[in-house]
Order: sequence, then C-alpha cells, then structure tokens
Amino acid sequence: MVAGDEVHRLLDYPSLVEGLKQFHLQDTHEAFDVHLAQPAPTGTENVFLALPAWQRDEAIGIKLVTVFPDNEYTGTGLPSVQGVYALFDGRNGQPLALMDGTALTLRKTAGDSATGASFLARHDAQTMLMVGAGAMAPHLIMAHTAIRPSIKTVHVWNRSPERAATVAAELSLEGITIEATSDLEAAVREADVISCATMATEPLIQGTWLKPGSHLDLVGSYQKHMRESDDECVRRARIYMDSRMFTLGRVGDISQPTESGAMTEDEVVGDLFDLSRGQCQGRTSDDEITLFKNSGGGHLDLGTARFLMERLGGS
Repeated sequence: MVAGDEVHRLLDYPSLVEGLKQFHLQDTHEAFDVHLAQPAPTGTENVFLALPAWQRDEAIGIKLVTVFPDNEYTGTGLPSVQGVYALFDGRNGQPLALMDGTALTLRKTAGDSATGASFLARHDAQTMLMVGAGAMAPHLIMAHTAIRPSIKTVHVWNRSPERAATVAAELSLEGITIEATSDLEAAVREADVISCATMATEPLIQGTWLKPGSHLDLVGSYQKHMRESDDECVRRARIYMDSRMFTLGRVGDISQPTESGAMTEDEVVGDLFDLSRGQCQGRTSDDEITLFKNSGGGHLDLGTARFLMERLGGS
C-alpha cells in the first residue's frame, strides 16, 4: 500500500504537470465511470464512484471513491472525499500497487487544473483567488503557484469566513502572501487566476467581474445540477476542458449554458489532449479571458498512478 504521505511526497506539482502532459501524448485511454448516490439526512447527496481506466498493453487501474460532503462539518475529522486506487499491469493483468486514493485524488485534481493553467494562465500572473476552503483548496493553491511562480498574493474566499481564515492561516508558501477575504466580487475583479472548488449549485462567479487577461479554473461542479459560474463567463471566455468525454453534457458549468444558448459545444477550443499535442492554441493574448473546466475522469487517475509508480522506481 502506497500511503498518503508517500503519494504527496513523490507527486510534486511541477513534475506531475509534466507527467500529465506526457500522458496525454500517449494512445487513447478507455475510461468510464459508475456513479451511485444516496440522499444524506442534511439534504446533501452522498456519492460512490468507481472509475476504471485501461491503457492497452500499458496499465489498468480503478479508483473507488466516496464523496460525503457533510464530513466537513460533522467534527469527525474525515475528509469529504475518500478512496483507494488499484493499479494493474496492462500486459498481463498482474496487480502492481494499492494506493491511498484520497491523496491520489487531491494530487490528480490539482495537477489537472495546474496543467490547464500552464497553457492558459498569463505567465506574469500576480494574484490568485481561491474560492472554497475544503480539502482541495490548499492543493489548488500549491499547484497553481508552482507553475506560475510569479503569483505573490493569494486570497481565499468561502461562504464560511472562518474556514477561509483557517486555510489562509495554515498554508505557508515562501514569498507568497495568503489571506482570507470576505468580498468575493472585489477579489474576482483583482485576480489574474481564479480557482473554484465548491459544492455550489448556483453561480458564484459573475462573468462581468472577470478582468481582461484572467484565467478561470472550475473544479467543483461535477454534476449537471451543480454550477460555479454564470452564463456571462462562457460568453466572455475562450473555453477549454480537461476532456470532452467527461465534460460535455455532464457538468453544469458547461451543460447549463449550452442548454440556455449562451454557448455551443463547437465553441470549445480544446481539451488537454489537444493542448498537449499542439492541436489547438492555448492563451493567444494578454487580454483574453480563459476558462478551464476540470471534470476529472478515470484516465487522469491512471496517468497519475502510473507517474507515481515511475517515481517509486516501478515498471
């Protein structure tokens, strides 16, 4: 079992981003997901996901993960997202490793967003806004500042100001000022990079707030009824995503504005496969607004697990 501490130690974000870019150059990966859900007593939804992926003659993997949003508030100390990852040899089916799925998910998700930002965020970005203060927040901050070391100020906003203050107080990065903010609009208007990781079902980010040259990273809306940005965001931005397969018609930040007519699927410039292979352009000017939808997917877990095995010295 590869423990969580070892996963975090080996998957530093600059290296992981390069590893994910290389993974997207490889042959097509077969992946899908199984999604089960049950209502929770508080009105939220508890989710069980199985995310298998198969890269022919290379590797097979599956992540089993639970999402229990109320864990953040029950005082149990348990994270909202927990899981385990199993990796197999794609040539002969041999089991290779069992990995801490919670740590792998944190690293994969933040690495996914940082890979997008490496193509789309301005190289001279100075200010970042983190919207949300859950378990993903510190990792998204670490990942974005790792690939854009020009960032010197990070603001953290959350519906609960106390939790935003806790993230800001507990995360220390050399040369970077991290502080909580209670004014979301002002923070969005100032930010060069905005990363959202929430359970929102109504838009938090208004497109009219986005300044020219900003990059918007949307992580949290992983179901069709969830949403972190309004229609004006997609109207103003060049739209990208990690993969069309796990995004189009599946997540609210893209499916809802498509249904309203604010955008069409043809307006999607590209995904990480296109960007990594040079089949589409990333940022083309200092003034354009870019939007990246991080939807995840079993192929990304497989790529992250394979990279972890390389760092461990495995085959």
